[in-house]
Amino acid sequence: MKLLKVCAQICVQICVLASIWAGATMPAQAQEYPARNITIVVPLAPGSGMDAVVRLYADKLSQAFGKPVIVENKPGAALMLAATYVANAPPDGYTLLVSTISVMAINPVLYKQVNYDAVKDFTPVSFYLKSPFILVVNTDLPVKNVPDLIKLAKESKTPLNFSSLGAGSPQHLSIEYMKQRFGFDMTHVPYRSTPQSITDIVANHVQLGFVEAGASLPLIRDGKLRPLAVSASTRLPTLPDVAPFAEAANAPGFEVVSWHILFAPAATPKPIVDKLHAEMDKIMADPEIKQKIATLGLLPITPPSTAETVTYLASEREKWGSLVRKLGLEGSQ
Repeated sequence: MKLLKVCAQICVQICVLASIWAGATMPAQAQEYPARNITIVVPLAPGSGMDAVVRLYADKLSQAFGKPVIVENKPGAALMLAATYVANAPPDGYTLLVSTISVMAINPVLYKQVNYDAVKDFTPVSFYLKSPFILVVNTDLPVKNVPDLIKLAKESKTPLNFSSLGAGSPQHLSIEYMKQRFGFDMTHVPYRSTPQSITDIVANHVQLGFVEAGASLPLIRDGKLRPLAVSASTRLPTLPDVAPFAEAANAPGFEVVSWHILFAPAATPKPIVDKLHAEMDKIMADPEIKQKIATLGLLPITPPSTAETVTYLASEREKWGSLVRKLGLEGSQ
């Protein structure tokens, strides 16, 4: 009996020590991170708005962690090259990805072959900004607001033309979303580059489009394009007099935006994800950072929790994936 009691006491002590050791090692994992350089992979070339923002907060992360945070540009394959690279990286918090609506919500349905799983291969770290579009028209078009445009589109004997960066691009799907919401027809004219898609609206080769704010603001300010609405649910600081589409068209809940979210490979330890998320919260609360992002025509936001971001991503995948299918574009590229 004594021997059994001694054995039982030893077992209890071992269990206690094991639980203490486990509790000590989990926080240490986050406390020791990062022990070396962190790389943030950007799917666009240097000089883009996304790249500029990432470099802003990479510098801040480097200061906070005391380790270099390197920005690596991997453009290509409709932004999917970077996603595939990070999906196959070790889940240790040292290789991160910045990604968008195209990569995480549209392309998995639009393309026949995608070499990553948008749901299973990544965990969101920080949802830190929205990238809205501006609905612009050629200045000769006889419309001053969104209701005018909808009325003209419905009554026009020849459908109006709109530009985008190609079938399945966010700009294309934004117009298609509007068409379905209000019940009118328009003709899609795809382009290979943002500048050409916008300058052809100025030249009246096409009449309108949802265009990126950063690329269109100079033309709007010069009076060469007429802005009718912003696609986000809030106004752009750089265009405070242009109402959100939901307000301009009396269409509650209408929002068509891209977004930038920082991701880590799936299975990255939660303490590491939480530590990165907390630092991004601090960075995005900095008024100077907010101001610099706003000047690029982007909308900085207070990052929601990772759980809330997972829910938002699921709703975006359903919204845009179902539209791609409805348009008959599933697997078309």
